[in-house]
Amino acid sequence: MLQLKIGIPLSSLRLPFRQALAKAAALGADAVEIDARREINPQELTQTGLREIRKMLDDRRLRVCAVRFQTRYGYNVRDGLDRRVEGTKQAMSVAFKLGASVVVNYVGRVSESEEDPDWTLLIETLSDLGRHGQHVGATLAARTGAERGEDLARLIKSLPAGSLGVDFDPATLIINGHSPHQALTALAPYVLHVHARDAVRDIAQGRGIETPLGEGTVDFPELLGLLENHQYRGYLTVENQTAGNPDLEIAAAVKYLRNLFA
Repeated sequence: MLQLKIGIPLSSLRLPFRQALAKAAALGADAVEIDARREINPQELTQTGLREIRKMLDDRRLRVCAVRFQTRYGYNVRDGLDRRVEGTKQAMSVAFKLGASVVVNYVGRVSESEEDPDWTLLIETLSDLGRHGQHVGATLAARTGAERGEDLARLIKSLPAGSLGVDFDPATLIINGHSPHQALTALAPYVLHVHARDAVRDIAQGRGIETPLGEGTVDFPELLGLLENHQYRGYLTVENQTAGNPDLEIAAAVKYLRNLFA
């Protein structure tokens, strides 16, 4: 049976690190998502620093649901690729040391043709990251975005088994004109982490708009049913990137999810 485990990105609370941890615990989180570019620096994080973070988490009975390592470009762009790959590997190593098994990032454009040089580069780079992840104990999860779920699934199937997982974000799919149901149908076996976000598609303006959880067009009971069918055991991380009042909106999102599981 699907169990409710709630994560909160520390960045969404807009507070200093220690205060954000306390606030996440007060809002009812079981875990937090840590940003490895803005909240910690894997290159500079010492063993003493790791112990301090783990103690802060333990004191508040929190775990780390995921580490975010968002890059400006994907792993299909040669410019600066070595730095992105090395940074991602460092984030994966730190994630495991913090007790998380997932690092989330957008991986880049998924080509329609396997003859496209971008496709070849993406396969080579993600295979390398997959090998590193299996060595250190943390897996890169591709955040759903511009591509259809079927295309991302095709990419995952073309990689060595276990190289890449999915960070499922239904709001981003809607904003980009895709169906969360169709995407999850294709991706459910590979989902390692879920961002519980909502959105609507503004037909008149031809774009998507993020909404508070439960106020958009995402059918969460249906999506949760699909996840349960595939024995999903990860976190539901609530996030609203446009929240005017993070405390109130995150608290409302947590309540919405708890009501679904009541």
